[in-house]
Amino acid sequence: MGTANDSSKDISVRLAEKKPKVVFVLGGPGSGKGTQCEKIVQDFGYTHLSAGDLLRAEKNSGSENGIMIQNMMNEGKIVPSEVTIKLLQKAMLESGNDKFLIDGFPRNEENRAAFEATKIEPEFVLYFNCSEKEMERRILNRNQGREDDNIETIRKRFKVFLESSLPVIEYYKGKGKVREIDAAKPVEEVFEEVKGIFNPPEVRKVVGGRGWGRGCCAIL
Repeated sequence: MGTANDSSKDISVRLAEKKPKVVFVLGGPGSGKGTQCEKIVQDFGYTHLSAGDLLRAEKNSGSENGIMIQNMMNEGKIVPSEVTIKLLQKAMLESGNDKFLIDGFPRNEENRAAFEATKIEPEFVLYFNCSEKEMERRILNRNQGREDDNIETIRKRFKVFLESSLPVIEYYKGKGKVREIDAAKPVEEVFEEVKGIFNPPEVRKVVGGRGWGRGCCAIL
């Protein structure tokens, strides 16, 4: 009888064989990454996977795994990276696609190291950079009437993002894999920048034979 580890290994092997194209999407609360992910899905055919949504869905499923997640959250504990990664792997396999936006993950260095162990290397990290002041303004605007309740929570979330996720971004910057977007701009302007990353301009080669002369060449 196979163990849970065998099952996890099986998922990892099957996924590695699929050679998925993975893009990590990171940004603070209110950076607009969810809106941009929707647009990327529509224009470029990616499947959008939110680590937080997958955990919440599993928690609400009533499964053995879901009860464990619920108990950990109730106790204020962080769900182990392996649990989140297994949910992501399962969703990737079941999607039928081979291009994925993984939103809000890796949240910290432990997440990153655990994902690297799956042998899937992200193509790049899409980082929506936005000032705390602008993110705060956006969140308060969409939660009108509850400003006093929210402002402290927003600042705590931003602090957690800085402390946990920025080291991940710095790590991938060191590998030349971060594509940073100025997320303070209006939505459509931000998406124009995003499109340039997902659909880079073609590099054209200009060739010419001997004696072709200037202005007499072929563009490939």
